[in-house]
Amino acid sequence: MKKSQIRIAAVIFALLLLIPFYYYGRGIWVPIYQKVAGKETVISVIEKYGKEADKRLIKHFEKANIEYPPKSIKLLALKEEKLIELWALDKDEYKWVTDFRIKAASGVYGPKLRQGDEQVPEGFYKVVGLNPNSSYHLSMKLNYPNGFDLKHAKNEGRDKPGNNIFIHGKAVSIGCLAMGDRAIEELFTLVYRVGKENTEVLIAPTDPRRFKLAAEVTDPKWVAELYENISKEFTKYKR
Repeated sequence: MKKSQIRIAAVIFALLLLIPFYYYGRGIWVPIYQKVAGKETVISVIEKYGKEADKRLIKHFEKANIEYPPKSIKLLALKEEKLIELWALDKDEYKWVTDFRIKAASGVYGPKLRQGDEQVPEGFYKVVGLNPNSSYHLSMKLNYPNGFDLKHAKNEGRDKPGNNIFIHGKAVSIGCLAMGDRAIEELFTLVYRVGKENTEVLIAPTDPRRFKLAAEVTDPKWVAELYENISKEFTKYKR
């Protein structure tokens, strides 16, 4: 084999290693990069992306005839459909504004039960943190496990129900909802404008307005209760 062919083969081999590392090793190399380049703040991120994100969002709110920013929002996440619906409070009712496509979400139908199961949780959550230095561009932390999750984990002796569940950018997920960079810039900006305390996130395995949610025979008994509550909540949101 000629030296030029060896070099080309070496380059191709290096790329085959580096490309997966770029996408799936972000938790390793991004923090190192941030130490060198410097970290962002929530304000600096809003200054960087907020203006353009606002422009895109305002178009959706104007079409829905809703004031921007609204006083309160609800994000309805559908795992099977890979979709987040944005609903905003208008006077005394929530109205649909737009949809965001979920780029990646690991796991299958069913709630998250333990650390490492790679499941996206199902239930009623709040955004408790905005992370401007996420390894996945930007992220919003959810309060999983919430009180409901912790109660049933304790009753079943599950001492590690998992944590660190985010809605974030890019298109790689291990138990989180990956939205892509453009969408997370809009969601991050919107939640900043509205306020974390005025943002609720409801995650369902599939759309209960179209399909009846049914627990598997192997699921804990409380899953049926959870699905009933999710289904009742979803009936409030009809386009």
